[in-house]
Amino acid sequence: MANERDHLSTEIVNRGIQSSGPNAGSLTFSVRVRRRLPDFLQSVNLKYVKLGYRYLINHAIYLATIPVLVLVFSAEVGSLSREELWRKLWEDARYDLVTVVSFFAVFVFTVSAYFTSRPRSIYLLGFACYRPHDDLKVSNDEFIELARKTGKYDEASLEFQTKILQSSGLGDETYIPKAVMRQENCATMKEGRLEASTVIFGALDELFEKTRVRPKDVGVLVVNCSIFNPTPSLSAMVINHYKMRGNILSYNLGGMGCSAGIIAVDLARDMLQANPNNYAVVVSTEMVGYNWYPGQDRSMIMPNCFFRMGCSAVLLSNRRLDYPRAKYRLEHIVRTHKGADDRSFRCVYQEEDDQKFKGLKVSKQLMEIGGDALKTNITTLGPLVLPFSEQILFFGTLVWRHLFGKKNGSLPSLPPKPYIPDYKLAFEHFCVHAASKIVLDEIQRNLGLSDKNIEASRMALHRFGNTSSSSIWYELAYLEAKERVKRGDRVWQLAFGSGFKCNSLVWKSMRRVKKPSRNPWLDCIDRYPVTSFTGNG
Repeated sequence: MANERDHLSTEIVNRGIQSSGPNAGSLTFSVRVRRRLPDFLQSVNLKYVKLGYRYLINHAIYLATIPVLVLVFSAEVGSLSREELWRKLWEDARYDLVTVVSFFAVFVFTVSAYFTSRPRSIYLLGFACYRPHDDLKVSNDEFIELARKTGKYDEASLEFQTKILQSSGLGDETYIPKAVMRQENCATMKEGRLEASTVIFGALDELFEKTRVRPKDVGVLVVNCSIFNPTPSLSAMVINHYKMRGNILSYNLGGMGCSAGIIAVDLARDMLQANPNNYAVVVSTEMVGYNWYPGQDRSMIMPNCFFRMGCSAVLLSNRRLDYPRAKYRLEHIVRTHKGADDRSFRCVYQEEDDQKFKGLKVSKQLMEIGGDALKTNITTLGPLVLPFSEQILFFGTLVWRHLFGKKNGSLPSLPPKPYIPDYKLAFEHFCVHAASKIVLDEIQRNLGLSDKNIEASRMALHRFGNTSSSSIWYELAYLEAKERVKRGDRVWQLAFGSGFKCNSLVWKSMRRVKKPSRNPWLDCIDRYPVTSFTGNG
């Protein structure tokens, strides 16, 4: 029971003056109990930390040999003066020319082999986020009124949606397709294709215009959309529309949830490593209308309140000639999958309700399951990105708790509170998937982030809603519109979704990013941040 209480938070809500009943004319209050993210930094599993350190050591062993070689060489020549060193080299070279030539030949071969065999750097040349037309814009009040006019929801369902929207963190300028507010069925292939072509082509047109790359020059195409997967695929639709080349490597990822955007980047990276001197385009989106739920099940109505229209298109390159114009360099990708656990697998599940209406069912255990996946992901990522001082403090206190957490082998003692790594020392910018206000509140609290750190995520949620796998790119667009990204800055994109998955993407800025000429935030960036929306409340 104690562990269960630790996962709950309470809030007293003022419901105003009661108009009828025995308590008419008096103030009424209610206590709202919510399940929150577990305090995962208090219960870090050692095996995940060991996994991250093993990954780090496997890559760092080569660099560890360099100081040893330097020390050996310094000890060998340190006792010789400059004149003695040159005389010795000249005499050795004069009498043993074959050795000198062989040495230089081996040296050149080794250096050449190193530079040709190491993985090519992956550069981000540009990205675009689709902004729907203003006639698709809807406020929270308009959303409820449109839902009422459809006749699909009873008053209890409408009241429930109103309460969800009030605490969702969404503002009054999000976008929904017109089809969802009609009385007829909107989950048709025709409506799905129409929405897909609108958002995907809108994002790609902007991307190709900004980067000045022709569609025929793209060698790898990855499209991810979780719910809508027609035949031919969405990637085939893109190839047909832009008349891309016949040998393009195209992939269509479906059913992978809100973290699929990072999975798509990971796949594009692997394809670029196997195919040098190429461009890759990654398209991330979700079809809101095709998965709109018209029933009364509250656990399936919730996605209607949060998900909104959106799409991102990203251009990657492994061409060394693109180094001067690259905006970011890919540093790390860390993926975590909890699908082996039945609770995690079913916490976000597409199914039909009792009336055979299709929708996404969200488990009440989502916060707890998401916290466990997030814990695993960040403890694996930590050794790759945290300063060495932070790693020593964190790992030392963790080992201390495991070794000395009990007295006399049975009675628990009071071990010191584990050291919580300061991820603000590893990253300058944070782009956390804008799922909901409650999720962002809990992540901010657990990671010790400031309001400024989480600002991009909160503002993206407020302005565009939960745009699924593309939300982390709307957040990066916010940072660029504010001109906050400087040369050398590190950006952490963190997303989580059904399965259950939690994935991290780390970029390093190659230059100071000036305000783009095209950006979904340009006409409203001066109004943000919304001061009443920031903070942990």
